[in-house]
Amino acid sequence: MANDLARWQFATTTIYHFFFVPVTIGLSFLVAVLQTHWYRTGNPDYKRMTRFFGTLLLINVAIGVVTGLVQEFQFGMNWSTYSRFVGGVFGAPLAMEGILAFFLESTFLGVWLFGWDRLPKRVHLACIWAVFAGTMLSAMFILVANSWMQHPVGYKINSQGQAVLTNVWALLVNPTFVWGYAHVLLASLITGCLVMLAVSAWHLRKGEHVESFHRTAKIALIVLIPAIVLQLSVGNQLGVIETKYQPMKIAAAEAQWTNCKPCSFSALQIGGGANDKTPTEIIPIPHLLSVLATGTWNGAVTGLDQLQSQYEAKFGPGNYVPDVFIQYWSMRVMAYLATGILLLSVWGGWLLYKGRLRNSRLFLLLCVWAVVTPFLMNTAGWLLTESGRQPWIVQGLQKTAVSNSPSVSTTEIWISLIAFILSYIVLAWADLVLMMRYSRRGMAQADAEAAEAAAGAGAAGALTY
Repeated sequence: MANDLARWQFATTTIYHFFFVPVTIGLSFLVAVLQTHWYRTGNPDYKRMTRFFGTLLLINVAIGVVTGLVQEFQFGMNWSTYSRFVGGVFGAPLAMEGILAFFLESTFLGVWLFGWDRLPKRVHLACIWAVFAGTMLSAMFILVANSWMQHPVGYKINSQGQAVLTNVWALLVNPTFVWGYAHVLLASLITGCLVMLAVSAWHLRKGEHVESFHRTAKIALIVLIPAIVLQLSVGNQLGVIETKYQPMKIAAAEAQWTNCKPCSFSALQIGGGANDKTPTEIIPIPHLLSVLATGTWNGAVTGLDQLQSQYEAKFGPGNYVPDVFIQYWSMRVMAYLATGILLLSVWGGWLLYKGRLRNSRLFLLLCVWAVVTPFLMNTAGWLLTESGRQPWIVQGLQKTAVSNSPSVSTTEIWISLIAFILSYIVLAWADLVLMMRYSRRGMAQADAEAAEAAAGAGAAGALTY
């Protein structure tokens, strides 16, 4: 019971925290692009838009940092057995994330925030790009650690039965990291673009600051279209990598209980859970699973029953099949929503080309509601990645069932879990209210902040540009 509650607690805090991470990465890039346009053109409207979306970025970072503080503490508090086993490997990238990436991001974000009309123009621009670099480094180190859990490399087991790092480079070229990192960065760009596009579309529908928000909608679409196209390709390659190193995950994502060659991909199906090995497929797409899982037209996929027998022979008795229901539907949530976003972005690109973007009220309405889709996709992707590894906490090395802290009671975890859920509900409400309230104020608030900052800088006799 304690192990299950510890898993629920970690899942709750991680999923909630990951709502903010992609927004931070994506928006920091887009804000940097806006400020670069201002630096190169001198158009004051780009400065206003930089301030506007920069404030949304700051709100997101403030809440995101609070939600992320509990993450690393849980490793030692709820998962001490795991931490003792992998500390020699897992701790290194986490330490680098905190010491290097987080401080790079937070320091330059502060300098950027308070540097308006105080720093030279070029230096101030470099600060926001440094913030984006910090967010990328932070994601990199976290993904290095997580990818080692999916496919352990560059280690040895010492005489105390603990994993010890022997090759740092192996962590950085780990195939699950390389493709997983690209997948996360593209997902973050897509998230940031859809946030910017949704806010811009809302104001365009209202007829407020049309020229300004038409510019930001254009930038969001220009970044979104190639990002979603690349994401589909990277996701396919990641599926090939996972078939090689985590075949259970891929077989469960299709509820494929028996071997197949070639393999179809079911658009929908009824059944297919852990106790139902004869699901009813609806609209099977021939060869598609072979392409997604192997990168070839007629590739073979090993079924769950066969993999279960192989794992029992290798690792001993036990159930090695992950939750098929979660895997199956997580895959489809990602695939179907990504297809919808691709169609929406192509439609937006066509409207932009025809000069009718600001006048298509149906498209703008869909853009406003589409802001929900990346958060659903990101959550589905996390569930697919982490649930698909079960029952392992480290693939092939340590099971989740024996990784928690034996000294932490069920009651203690219940109390902390309830406290976290209540706290996160409050934080989520605060973030939503702040983001929506500021988004609806439009350029008036950004203009007021710019005037206030300029007056303050002039009064202090600061260096201006």
